[in-house]
Amino acid sequence: MKNFNNIIITSLVFLTLVSCDDNEFLDVQPSKETPEQALSSPTAATELVNAIYNKFLDFNESSFSWIGVSSITSDDADKGSDPGDTGNDKQLLDDLTFTSTSISFNEVWEGNYQGIARANQALKFLPDLDIDEDLRDRLIGESKFLRAEFYFRLVRMFGGVPLIEGVPDIQNQDDINAANTRVSKEAIYTFITQDLEDAIESLPNSYNSADLGRATKGAALTLLAKVNMYQGNWQQVLELTNEVMSLGYSLTPVYEDIWKEIGENNSESIFEIQGRGETPNKGVQGYFVTQGARGAGGWGWGFNTPTEDLTNFYEEGDERRDATIIFRGETLWDDFLVAETVSNPRYNQKAYVSRTMESFNGGDWESNKNVRILRYAEVLLMNAEAAINVGGDAKTPLNMVRNRAGLESLENVTIMDVWRERRAELAFEHDRYFDLVRQGRAGAVLRAHGKNFVDGKHELFPIPQAQIDLSDGQLVQNPGY
Repeated sequence: MKNFNNIIITSLVFLTLVSCDDNEFLDVQPSKETPEQALSSPTAATELVNAIYNKFLDFNESSFSWIGVSSITSDDADKGSDPGDTGNDKQLLDDLTFTSTSISFNEVWEGNYQGIARANQALKFLPDLDIDEDLRDRLIGESKFLRAEFYFRLVRMFGGVPLIEGVPDIQNQDDINAANTRVSKEAIYTFITQDLEDAIESLPNSYNSADLGRATKGAALTLLAKVNMYQGNWQQVLELTNEVMSLGYSLTPVYEDIWKEIGENNSESIFEIQGRGETPNKGVQGYFVTQGARGAGGWGWGFNTPTEDLTNFYEEGDERRDATIIFRGETLWDDFLVAETVSNPRYNQKAYVSRTMESFNGGDWESNKNVRILRYAEVLLMNAEAAINVGGDAKTPLNMVRNRAGLESLENVTIMDVWRERRAELAFEHDRYFDLVRQGRAGAVLRAHGKNFVDGKHELFPIPQAQIDLSDGQLVQNPGY
């Protein structure tokens, strides 16, 4: 019973309902209303869904622990910071010597299940609210897309996890058992796929400015393609990415511009976590400051720093190198000089918030910068990888990505070429570790990098011991832990 309560506690979403502004759907103001009052509000439907989006702003969902689990574990990033600052367990993640008690795993587990609970709550009430039918269908589609993203993060980290399909009844033993029982990763992928197929049917291709940033049909198609890629369903990946490529997306002409404010929600953007820079700020808690330069002249904690291996990986002339990595002593695109006195030689430029622009108001903790989740460049790379696996034109989409980076086209494209482009293009976008695992080369690559990768163990992360304890031992641990 204890673990069940822990997982579904945030399903009481009325405690976190938001008041909606016509111009900014992510404004966050906790509601003081009762459930009955909240559901009678004319904005109740959108508020239920806004609460799901807002979960992506939380520290335990998108920030320090997620950065550690998805990035510091890989060959793209070192722990960074000062040698004596472990970031709780970030040195363990860097070395791959973590255990089931490492705090980051429990934080991301809780964060994603909190998001799932909010989605389940919205999906319970939306069908019965007296609203326009098209709006209802769209909001249901948004909720299912977001729930799919939460489950996708969980299944890539842990494999099979508890599948909670609705708002549980704490008096129902079946619901209690479901919250304490892992289903197979195949069952989770099937559930994600159904959610995304439903979302595709009801989501629009675009929104007006007031709703900019909500999930679109293109976002659902792209995430479904990615879900199929991780299962090796290459024909589906090819078909889905072809469909996305017909929707009018295009690459940002200059790669570096993607990571500036001017690059937010542009023609390459498919889905982003929306940051807001007003007072109070409503950005991703701690995402940018945890990765900012540390020490004298710095502006952050200094974690998740680019490795020397990544720095040397880029081809000569690849514009993505300098757009991805901040080098100590360099002058950045906004004329800000990175002091020679900062602690580490390199930092993540994709997490840089301009220090000189008027929009910067000292709000590092919740800055106005968006976090990019799905981009058109990845669609092109998925399309190329699918074409190699099932037959088709891999050269055209791959070379579109290369040419944008200032590189010459390749004539004979191999699977290794695609994998190299994924690393160069998507560094620090939270996929590298999972990519290496799905490609079947995580052990070879990470051991060569000096990490303690154990085959048959580290393909998955440990189920948090705190969750096993809360389930009274019903949750089964992954092999090797």
